[in-house]
Amino acid sequence: MKVWSKFVIPFVVMTLMLSACSFGGDDKGTEKDQQSTLKVMYYDEGAFFQDYGMIFSALYPNVEIEVVSTQGIYSEDQKDYDAAYNKFIEEKQPDLLMLDTEKYKKMAQDGKLYDLDAVIEKEKYDTEGLIPGMLDYLRELGGGRLFGITPNFYSQVLFYNKDLFDEFKIEYPTDRMSWNEVIQLARRFPVEGDAKDRIYGLKMGYNENLFEVASMLAASDGISYVNAAQREMTINTDSWKNAVQTALDAVNSNSLYFESMNNQESDMAQTYEDYLLRDPFISGRLAMAIGDNNYISQMKQAGENEKVKDKIVKNWDLVTVPVGQQNPDQSNMTSFQNLFAIRAESPNKETAWEFLQYVTSEEYARVKSKSNNYNGLPVRTKYITDAEGRNFAAFYNLKPSTFNSYKDFEKLPETFWGDFNAATQQEFQKVKDDQQTINEALDILQVKGQEMLLKESPAIKEETPAAEVAE
Repeated sequence: MKVWSKFVIPFVVMTLMLSACSFGGDDKGTEKDQQSTLKVMYYDEGAFFQDYGMIFSALYPNVEIEVVSTQGIYSEDQKDYDAAYNKFIEEKQPDLLMLDTEKYKKMAQDGKLYDLDAVIEKEKYDTEGLIPGMLDYLRELGGGRLFGITPNFYSQVLFYNKDLFDEFKIEYPTDRMSWNEVIQLARRFPVEGDAKDRIYGLKMGYNENLFEVASMLAASDGISYVNAAQREMTINTDSWKNAVQTALDAVNSNSLYFESMNNQESDMAQTYEDYLLRDPFISGRLAMAIGDNNYISQMKQAGENEKVKDKIVKNWDLVTVPVGQQNPDQSNMTSFQNLFAIRAESPNKETAWEFLQYVTSEEYARVKSKSNNYNGLPVRTKYITDAEGRNFAAFYNLKPSTFNSYKDFEKLPETFWGDFNAATQQEFQKVKDDQQTINEALDILQVKGQEMLLKESPAIKEETPAAEVAE
């Protein structure tokens, strides 16, 4: 735990305890006085109490919380994580489950989660202040009903330096621009100058790996290069050709900045001030950058340093991340980190709901938004704001995409990702060197990838009949 948390968390808890009487009427007080238990499934007991339990326990001292850690599920010798996960729930019988979106979807389909729609209506739970699209998204995953909720979410946005746009007389980016539009905007900035001092149009990804850049573009339109469940390659399509062509044009334009360049420059940093200015957007040399709310913290940290405060970007704003042409209202860069759901057979549903209701409340969002320990952004839009009027609504203006580019990847052969990634680097390098066309590269990768999918790990060979593999 960081040193500051030793002071911040006790202060937050004390504040809540002193003001607990303002969180509800007499009926709530009666519920808080009732002795009850709550068994919670979470990564780690200490992490749970730091993130949620300490504050909740201060308000509900008669609720005894037991945390069952999931760390044992992910042992190195574990062959079937899904089976281990289900066995863990069956044995531990937690009241509150911590789920990712895929497990949430599966358990909802299997009738293992408690339907929250009825209790939300009965308790007149305030849904108006939640980020738009969240409940609809979770209901879609749940087959039309709501079975879970989360206190926080993760979202990326497109930051832009208004001074650079003004200097070169380029119009500002706007919400819901396509990837192609943003890339074309980035290419209007000059590309001359030394790498350490020049201006860049757009920061995008870790390095110039053409496959990674194209994958980012394809994912925004819900396009995958492999159907993992069917063990079928899907990379030689017109959609993939367009994604690779756009990525190639962007990389060849020399207008993009990649994180690997940042790391190279950091090797030369000699002082703390150099470290603060290592990111070209913060130091005013980058027109646009994709980032999350941590980017804001980095700029604030640099701005508080007397030696560099006059060198950092000040006139900045943000818009939604680039979107796919097929899904202009969705973002695959929005996700929910901790989905809490109540087990359908839990004997403590009322207490579990009390927990969910509080950690998704405006009061909880208000307190946690001041602690710098939120694990993302609060799901209450009232606390996603900026004192200077910047467009913080960009964090939640797009609906989360239900597309998961990594869906069923555990069903692929163990060596597939490493082997296929090496193949993409080899074939796309030939494209960059004008030694073959994009169509030729995709045709080769389709064949090579399909051959790799026929390779099976020893564990799959033992468990899967030959006839099924052939299918």
